[in-house]
Amino acid sequence: MKTAEIKELTTPELKERIDDTKTLLVRLKFNHAVSPLENPMKIKKTRRIIARMKTEFKKRELNKK
Repeated sequence: MKTAEIKELTTPELKERIDDTKTLLVRLKFNHAVSPLENPMKIKKTRRIIARMKTEFKKRELNKK
């Protein structure tokens, strides 16, 4: 997910996406522990997407105040 796509989301949608992506990350880590993933870089990409979304969410919270 690109930064431009993240900025287009509304705040509630962004919060929901963060939660969904965190759940996906937990599943990826668990599956990787049980049997190696075909592409382990997917874990790294997912972590970075979460970080981008959290950054945008925090920026919106600060602008609100």
